[in-house]
Amino acid sequence: MEQQRIGSSSQPLEGAGFDPAFIPGLTSPASGRTEDDEPEKEPEAAAAEVAEESVPEPEETARAAAAEPEEADVDGPVFEASDRRARIVADRRGVRLSLDDQECEFRWDEIGAVETETARFGKRYTVTVHTPDRRWYPIEIEAPARSRFTEWDEQLDAVLDAYFDEDAE
Repeated sequence: MEQQRIGSSSQPLEGAGFDPAFIPGLTSPASGRTEDDEPEKEPEAAAAEVAEESVPEPEETARAAAAEPEEADVDGPVFEASDRRARIVADRRGVRLSLDDQECEFRWDEIGAVETETARFGKRYTVTVHTPDRRWYPIEIEAPARSRFTEWDEQLDAVLDAYFDEDAE
């Protein structure tokens, strides 16, 4: 008589589809601590060194604020769409995607293509950012009405025409 093993004999799958932390920089590492736990103890010397590095000089913060213009001061087309969970912004700096507490940013030189798709039924508007190394990052925005799809396509096309250089590859 053969012995049969109860349970699955398959190995767990690895990869970005099952573990977002598989791609470095895509998500921040999860902390095992809760609010009730005490912070980890560090040597006083290391803590003092970190404190000195983390406090910028007032002159440095003023220079950094002047170097990075406010979004309201930006000339040129800007595309922005969001719903209760997701948000996409495309402007002169590039494309920024955020879903819940996760964010990623692509400069224009990091983008191979930007694709949009609308759901046949429903109000989902999907924007997919493709990189030259054959990775893609889709995000779905729930539109208030299907009539917004045309408006969003026109706004995104204006941004892509202004900032995206297809010959940069």
